[in-house]
Amino acid sequence: MNDRYDPGYGQDQYELVGYDEYGQPVYRQVPAQHTPPQGYDQYAQQGYGYDPYATGQQQSMPQQSMPSYDHYDTGQQAYDPYGQAAAGGRQPQVAEQTAYIPHQAGPSEAEAEETDAPAGGERDYRTEQFAFVEEPDGDSEDVIDWLKFTENRTERREEARRRARSRVIALVVVLALVAVGGVGYLWYAGKLPGLSSSGSKSGTTTAAGAQKRDVIVVHLHNTAKGGTSTALLVDNTTTKQGTTVLLPNSLAMTGDDGSTTTLAKSVGDDGSSGTLDQLDTALGTNIEGTWRLDTPYLQNLVELVGNIDIDTNADVPDPAAKKKGGAPLVHKGQDQTLSGKMAVAYATYRASGESQNAQLERFGQVMQGVLRKMSSDPAAATTTVQTLAQILDPSLTDKDLGVFLAKLADLAKGGDYKTALLPVQSDGTLSAQTSESVVKDILGGTAKSPEAGSAVRVSVQNATGVKDSTEKARVVIVNGGFTFLEAGTASTPRATSEVIYADAADKENATEVAKTLGLPSGAVKKGTVSSNADVSVILGQDYKPASS
Repeated sequence: MNDRYDPGYGQDQYELVGYDEYGQPVYRQVPAQHTPPQGYDQYAQQGYGYDPYATGQQQSMPQQSMPSYDHYDTGQQAYDPYGQAAAGGRQPQVAEQTAYIPHQAGPSEAEAEETDAPAGGERDYRTEQFAFVEEPDGDSEDVIDWLKFTENRTERREEARRRARSRVIALVVVLALVAVGGVGYLWYAGKLPGLSSSGSKSGTTTAAGAQKRDVIVVHLHNTAKGGTSTALLVDNTTTKQGTTVLLPNSLAMTGDDGSTTTLAKSVGDDGSSGTLDQLDTALGTNIEGTWRLDTPYLQNLVELVGNIDIDTNADVPDPAAKKKGGAPLVHKGQDQTLSGKMAVAYATYRASGESQNAQLERFGQVMQGVLRKMSSDPAAATTTVQTLAQILDPSLTDKDLGVFLAKLADLAKGGDYKTALLPVQSDGTLSAQTSESVVKDILGGTAKSPEAGSAVRVSVQNATGVKDSTEKARVVIVNGGFTFLEAGTASTPRATSEVIYADAADKENATEVAKTLGLPSGAVKKGTVSSNADVSVILGQDYKPASS
């Protein structure tokens, strides 16, 4: 390597001898030389085979002895300008001074030793004389990518931990709110444990009375066989609970004139408005309207909602069948699908020997089944009511009825609906238990039965030889506005019936009872009656109850 460096000062020249540890080139000064005589060829002694980069090996070509013109005039052999000794003899070592370029570090010890090495020997290069530049390769990129991946994964883990902590905190807050809300509701409803003392009972009653309820009364009129069935539809907007309260026809009520009557007689005589007021008085409620539902409209209603599914408790024969003993129209069983005709037959059916309450409970099943199929949308429910084309009571418009039924339908579909029977005593009055369980808790009212003795009490003894004659007579008597008292069954049947009164003041009542039972006026006689009755009736084989 004979790279030369000319700093631009004087005629000194430099040649490259290596690189330092920083990768910078290192130069040294080249000894000055005399200008050779004219015509002298400095390459003549080498010939054409000379290798200017050779490290001291000379070519085997003949050499020519040249006069000495050494710069230092030492009288020794001629000097080769490239540092090679002449073939004629050994070249004496000339002390050389290593040059430095500006702003460059001084030579290392290794470089100094190299400078002092003999020119004729093979130059000894050491590792520290060279600086190696590392070239970037794919490994560095992989390392960077791995570091980025590790950092991103760590950040994702931290973010997942933060989200998990946020979820836990949110869950704890929600549970706390639910717990507080539940305790508040139990306290409001008076069901909080530890607060069931006598003092808290009055608080519970006040809370029950303060609950808001929407109530309408529905009367089912059997247009084929006669008779009515009455129920209250209750929407407790405070507790979100719906209820159908079934009212027996024997329920004793006070008429507008102060006389005692029954629910059945009130519906037949006083109409919707009169019965509504009397029920408010007897039950302490605030009924908002009356819905008269004749059996043909009930049939249409069931068909409009797409049939109903209920659990039936009896096989019901087809009322239109000409012969008895045929296949039943409605089969007993669970989850029975009833069409409109089947629903009417089941709602009005009362088997032989059954009480009127049994038929009333079937009517309640049908009403709840209708509500489960009714639309919960007020507009759609109103359309269903309008499609029936009923002439409603003035106290209840088709829109009001549709909105009310939609609310009950929503409760029935959600399982927040039940049916309850209002129990009455034999004389039609309400007991204290009835007032507590139904009137107060469900209706939020206070029972007010007519005073004892205000209604004509009729005792009935069955001497017909037919077991269910007593029940049929009870229904007729209650519907007639009398108080029914059962006197048992006679040991032997008798042919004719008797209606007996003790006081002359009761003769007119006895005549009215005979007429109500379909007995001739000749059956009315004066005699001895039971101690707790005003009129006594002995049913004979001539008694022909109306078909039910």
